[in-house]
Amino acid sequence: MTGTRKQADQNSGPNGEPRERQSRTAAGSVQSVDRAVSVLEILARHGEAGVTEIADELGVHKSTAFRLLGVLENRGLVGQAKDRGKYFLGAGVLRLAGAAAVRMDISQEGGPVCRELADEVGETVNIAVLDEDAAVNIMQARGPASVTAQNWLGRRTPLHATSSGKVLLAHLPTTLREGLLARTLPRLTEHTVTGTVALRGELEAVVGQGFAVAVEELEVGLAAVAAPVRAHDGKVIGALSASGPVYRLTEDRLTELSKRTVAAAVELSRRMGYGL
Repeated sequence: MTGTRKQADQNSGPNGEPRERQSRTAAGSVQSVDRAVSVLEILARHGEAGVTEIADELGVHKSTAFRLLGVLENRGLVGQAKDRGKYFLGAGVLRLAGAAAVRMDISQEGGPVCRELADEVGETVNIAVLDEDAAVNIMQARGPASVTAQNWLGRRTPLHATSSGKVLLAHLPTTLREGLLARTLPRLTEHTVTGTVALRGELEAVVGQGFAVAVEELEVGLAAVAAPVRAHDGKVIGALSASGPVYRLTEDRLTELSKRTVAAAVELSRRMGYGL
């Protein structure tokens, strides 16, 4: 092998590209990641910001800031208020934060609460957290009266058609909630509420009364009630629900079940540090 060939091989990476070029590419990728994280931090500090503000803080051209925001928006990490052109943190940030802490903590602390409530009321009890535009069940316990073997663990359910989803939706920041309500909401049964005005009214009631009810909105024959679970800072990080067949969960039964579910959710919130 000639000296020139040896030198060329030494200056090339595993894929044959010049090492210098690979080094520049890697450095550029790291810089882009660093800037993207900085964008999220800026939005976390300010609540919302425009392209010019973000570009100024980053010390980059507006076109660079716009490209970064576009990538983050495509991944659901930022959203844009169409009427003002401002950007804000998206629901994807909540999903990532939940994956890092909330799910682990709620799963650990929620197990005993779920089992106790399931034994007490005899129905199926679940804990759900927000997963982008859906509620995902991360914990389940079945009571002695449960007649179904259906496993809800890991299942993503629509926010507008479930008691847990309504709790999570009701306590979202206004911009995020309105963005989700603006989408076309599927009608899963004849009882599913899909109208934006009607849903807003329901969500206001959920906040006011402290629980949500869904009767045959997700599936015919299924009724459920859910209450919010709060973190130490008071933010709603999950929903505790109890569900069963409609022939057993009559109106009076749902009223009683809501009281017990709320009490259990308060206990789980206390275990999560709320009110201490």
